[in-house]
Amino acid sequence: MKFNDAVWGGLLVLLAGTILVHVQGFPPIPGQKVGPGLFPGTIAVGLGVCGLLLIANGARARLARKDGTQWQWLWLPPWLKSGRHLAAFLVLVAINVFYLLAAGKLGFIITGFIYLLAFMWVLRVRLPRAIVIALVMTLVIHYMFYKLLRVPLPWGVLTPWAW
Repeated sequence: MKFNDAVWGGLLVLLAGTILVHVQGFPPIPGQKVGPGLFPGTIAVGLGVCGLLLIANGARARLARKDGTQWQWLWLPPWLKSGRHLAAFLVLVAINVFYLLAAGKLGFIITGFIYLLAFMWVLRVRLPRAIVIALVMTLVIHYMFYKLLRVPLPWGVLTPWAW
């Protein structure tokens, strides 16, 4: 799916405006000439400029269409007509929603294993290989984030066996 650049530009300008309004409420830091809103405000100005450039690019693309075809806000790619590709996209969205809803209760290890297994099923990896890869990769990712980076991943039902 491809949106016209003007659509994305408008969303960026809206986001920039929202950030600029929000950072005005940040309290000043005593003894400092700059407040905590300086950095996010600067980023918001940059987003706004990029958004305006995208709007201009989208408008220019609309004016440049002289081939008789109708200008559109949205183009649907050919893969949306493929059942396999559409199913893969829906599974990808579903496993992300599943992770958000289940990670706290089931824990990272169980949820990550199911997540990777479902993703490899969509990619048509053979089941025995997918199980091994999902298990090993889940444990490697857990070790890297939990032990090395000290990210507090949820244990869920495996809390009694947490290391």
